Formats: sequence, C-alpha cells, structure tokens
Amino acid sequence: MFYQGSLFGTLAPEFDSSFADAARLDLDHTTWVELVPGWLDGADDVFDELVATLPLRQRTGIRMYDQVLDEPRLTAWWRAEQGDPEPLPLLRDMRRVLAERYDEPFDSIGFNLYRDGDDSVAWHGDRHRHVVTNPVIAIVSVGAPRPFRLRPRGGGHSLSWSLGNGDLFVMGGACQHTWEHTVPKVRVTTGPRLSITFRSV
Repeated sequence: MFYQGSLFGTLAPEFDSSFADAARLDLDHTTWVELVPGWLDGADDVFDELVATLPLRQRTGIRMYDQVLDEPRLTAWWRAEQGDPEPLPLLRDMRRVLAERYDEPFDSIGFNLYRDGDDSVAWHGDRHRHVVTNPVIAIVSVGAPRPFRLRPRGGGHSLSWSLGNGDLFVMGGACQHTWEHTVPKVRVTTGPRLSITFRSV
C-alpha cells in the first residue's frame, strides 16, 4: 500500500508527552474535544509498521441503514485483558501517557484502516457508551489526512477536522452520548489513513 508521507512524518517516532500544542474546545456544557496537531512525530514509520504487521480484517454482516453489508474499512483490536504486549512498544508508552493525562486506563486499542476515499464509517457514537458513562476516546491518526466530523445526536450543524500525520484528537465528557461522529467518503484523498483509537472498556 503506497503512501507519500509528510516531511515531519519521516522523523524517528516519538510523541509530545507535554501536550504543548493541545487546544480544548467545549462543544456544550457537558462535552469537550481536544486537538493536539502533530502530536506523534515519525507517524509515517508507525503507519508502515502497523499496516505491515496488524491482522487487519474487513468485518462482514454489518447492519447499516437497514442493509447488511461488509464494513467499508479494515479493523484490528488489541486488549490488555488478552495478556499480549501492544503491537508496538511505542503504543505502550503512548497508552500510559494518555491514561495519565485523561485519567483513563485505556485498556483497549482499536485500529481502523481507511484504504481510500471509498472507505468510511457512518454517523455513530461508540457502543461502549452503553456500559461506560462519559467514556474518553483518544484517536491518533497516521497516514494521509481525512475529514473527521462531529454533530449533535440526531442531526444538526456539524464540525469538521482534517486528521492525519500524527494528530491526536480526544473526545470527552458526554460526547459519545449526545454527539455523533463520522469519517465520510471523499472523492479525492492523498493516501490511506489509519486511526489508532484508545478506549477504556
């Protein structure tokens, strides 16, 4: 899978444990998001290593809009309860630093590969909102930038960010309960994007 990386993405992989460029936005009185642009240096190396080694698979039999379809992206999971080390040692360090900053154990990492502009995920809130109150979701995006959108649950004006090249985006408060997010299809993209999503399940 060819991806023409960014200049900064070719640096040796490391992340900013100080979160110096973090900018938090309150979406309403119970919901916030935080963006740290370029949080992970060397994102291209991380992308290449994970895409080459993860057991990425396409989930089948997914119900979308009253149809049963193949999910238009590839996924893989790591869970602490399984006892295996993280797919990369860097992910262990990232997980620990994120857990300390956001006061979450982050015992699960989901990987979603959007191979091209036809890969996407529909409007949704993460399912574990049904068992975790106000879960914090931390997403590190590597590879080419793609739009990531948020809107109030049920519809309304949406907000959009272009995430890739090592950006960190965190959703907190009641975001999974009262807002929805999507990675929409796009006509043109400069390459694939892999989201590395830290959750507490």
